[in-house]
Amino acid sequence: MSDTTTIIIDPIVQDPKVKKRPKLKKPNLFAVVLMNDNYTTMDFVVYVLKTIFDKSDEEAMKIMLNVHQKGKGTAGIYSYEIAEQKAHETVTQAHMNEFPLKVELDEIDT
Repeated sequence: MSDTTTIIIDPIVQDPKVKKRPKLKKPNLFAVVLMNDNYTTMDFVVYVLKTIFDKSDEEAMKIMLNVHQKGKGTAGIYSYEIAEQKAHETVTQAHMNEFPLKVELDEIDT
């Protein structure tokens, strides 16, 4: 017989009444996409990108050029609630300034 003794410090005991918690799924992400039109000025698009989406001058110019040249540009990628709020703020600012700027939310596959 051997003289080894095992000492258990702070044993982990699982209560049989408590079920394991399910793993939570990360929330889906949505792209806020600005659409091109013939009336909204480039300066206004840059203004919106800087004030609502916190973009730098360079980032705002790059996105604005995508909107102008390719027909649309991604302003940012957020969880649904934040994307929806930023889209709403953008459309509200556009209407207050009498621009018909359109915004779409596109779900990102993860």
